[in-house]
Amino acid sequence: MERQIHPEEKIKNNGPARFSEAMFTAAGQTKFLFRYFKELFIPPFEWNETFNQSFAVIFKSFIPSGITAFVMGIVIVLQSRPSLVEFGAGAYIPSMAAATIIREVGPLITALICAGNIGSGISAELGSMKITEQIDAMEVSGANPFKFLVVTRVTACTLMIPILVIYADGISLLGAYTGANIKGESSIYLFFDQIIEKLKFNDVFPALIKSVLFGFTIGMVSCYQGFNSQNGTVGVGKATNAAVLSSLLFIIIIDMVVVQIANIFNIL
Repeated sequence: MERQIHPEEKIKNNGPARFSEAMFTAAGQTKFLFRYFKELFIPPFEWNETFNQSFAVIFKSFIPSGITAFVMGIVIVLQSRPSLVEFGAGAYIPSMAAATIIREVGPLITALICAGNIGSGISAELGSMKITEQIDAMEVSGANPFKFLVVTRVTACTLMIPILVIYADGISLLGAYTGANIKGESSIYLFFDQIIEKLKFNDVFPALIKSVLFGFTIGMVSCYQGFNSQNGTVGVGKATNAAVLSSLLFIIIIDMVVVQIANIFNIL
């Protein structure tokens, strides 16, 4: 009679295999990263495709980022206003909202939206090209699919997501002004004058660094998962899911690391 294997025993037995798979994936991602930087500086440069992908990044996330940022600006003010007013600090609402939005909420929310919107699209697109052997056909024809498909998309995400963050910050500040006027009345000139007066370079610089890293991570992870997808349409679905989840995880880790480094060097 065949002995039945308990599920926990299966997991235990598969432990070394899972570890080996994780190490293999990490090595593949590292090799993929170095290949990107190598191909980035070797001509010919795919300027037209980079421009097209940059436009696609902005076009896909322009409306979702704006709507989310506007709502978040309203929510931040409505949530913080009662406590500030209770302690007689209602005049600090504009500066508090600006610091919260520019330092943390704007970059993080925009990156999360782009991870789900742009990252999934890139992974699914490259995965479909992989399983239909279009990438292999490009290699046979003498083209460089890595430079045309990967370098252009990663570069576009790295350059355009910080622009989306700046746009989302502005929309979110408008939302904060709207939230400040729901239970009160203030001049838009006075509101933004207080923001500009209190805003410092140290508030903007770490957020800009995070935005660049977020964009690079989303592009790199999504391209890696799509470019290396296998097992047909099922593999494309798994690659897309892995791209989104991995991007979200790396975004949170990068955010935490940048904040800690900024605190160490007294940037924040």
